[in-house]
Amino acid sequence: MNKSIKLRLIVMNIIQWAVWGAYLTSMGSYLANVGLAERIGIFYAMQGIVSIFMPTLMGIVADKFIPAQKLLGYCHGIAGLGMLGAGFYGMMAGTEVSFSVLFSLYAIGVAFYMPTIALSNSVAYNILEKNGYDTVKDFPPIRVFGTVGFILAMLFVNFVTNGQGVQYQHSYNQFFVSGILGIAMLIYCFTLPNCPCSPATGEKQSFAQKMGLDAFSLFKDRQMAIFFIFSMLLGVALQITNGFANPFISHFKEVPEFAATWGARNANALISISQISETLGILLIPVAMRLFGIKKVMLIAMFAWVLRFGLFGAGDPGAGVWMLILSMLVYGVAFDFFNISGSLYVNQRTTGKIQNSAQGLFMLMTNGIGATVGTLSAQAIVNHFVYNAAEPNWSAAWYVFAGYALVVAILFMILFKEPKDNTKLA
Repeated sequence: MNKSIKLRLIVMNIIQWAVWGAYLTSMGSYLANVGLAERIGIFYAMQGIVSIFMPTLMGIVADKFIPAQKLLGYCHGIAGLGMLGAGFYGMMAGTEVSFSVLFSLYAIGVAFYMPTIALSNSVAYNILEKNGYDTVKDFPPIRVFGTVGFILAMLFVNFVTNGQGVQYQHSYNQFFVSGILGIAMLIYCFTLPNCPCSPATGEKQSFAQKMGLDAFSLFKDRQMAIFFIFSMLLGVALQITNGFANPFISHFKEVPEFAATWGARNANALISISQISETLGILLIPVAMRLFGIKKVMLIAMFAWVLRFGLFGAGDPGAGVWMLILSMLVYGVAFDFFNISGSLYVNQRTTGKIQNSAQGLFMLMTNGIGATVGTLSAQAIVNHFVYNAAEPNWSAAWYVFAGYALVVAILFMILFKEPKDNTKLA
């Protein structure tokens, strides 16, 4: 086995996730600063909207036409240009930011970034399997370095300031950081081993098979269909704290009691504890999946989301900072036990000819439909309780989110039955 391949995949994951970490948790704060607070949800929903079709489309292209590692690079290159454009526009516009212009440039970036999440997983699985590695055992320790990259990008935009002393987390500079990393990823992807498209079999194929849409046949399996549906329902929770945690924590700077607290002034650094906890969550996945199976692992994730939101509702950066920190700590389990375990489960249950497309389908249900509904609904709830309220009440909004996650967890516990074998579906 080629052990150096792991190092190359580690570097890939560091850059892959640093691209997103540069703006994902801090963009809401910048948007609030330029008068777009009531449209934060639309920006985050765009990630979900493009995830409805782009990961599936790119999965089909990788299965049929362009080797996955090259397609990964092309997508990062275009996404990087979009983010650089958003950064340059923000710099030129100052506080007079046009929603339509900024949103259009940002949309180009996320339209081509979102499919790279599934593509990078597919590339890693392909390369590991070709080199004789076990994906369930060997992928999580590699993927954990993606979280390291995400954290490093978060901390960079938290502590680095521009010429006026404004932290990157509150300015357009976060888009520059993301764009530069995206161009670096474009170059790096062309150094990776080849991940060839699925070979033509010579068999007569239906239109769905030719277009790679046969991944949707997975819905014919009852439990797989239930799994995808609940992946969508839990996907509603994925982007809520990414969009609103930084504005929530940063708003305490305007409250005299908390204005001088470290957490209120360093929201992104405080939120980075969430990503630090991810490293442990990722490393626990192989053991958890072996001991508990996918159903219990998913349930653990769902109840962790309940705690994540509930503790946000009760905490503050003063005497209640321990609740915010605890919320950050449970995030690792909430995110990883759902997102990564779910991806591994889909990979285990599908054959090679549709695995890229199946990963795209998982992204469609979670970061696509689920996240779109979630962020738009979250914006309406936050607008009601915070931005359009006479007395802003962030706690009420967080408790609504916690209640939703609890209902999803209970229904999943009742309806999903774990397969008794790992028969692959095609």
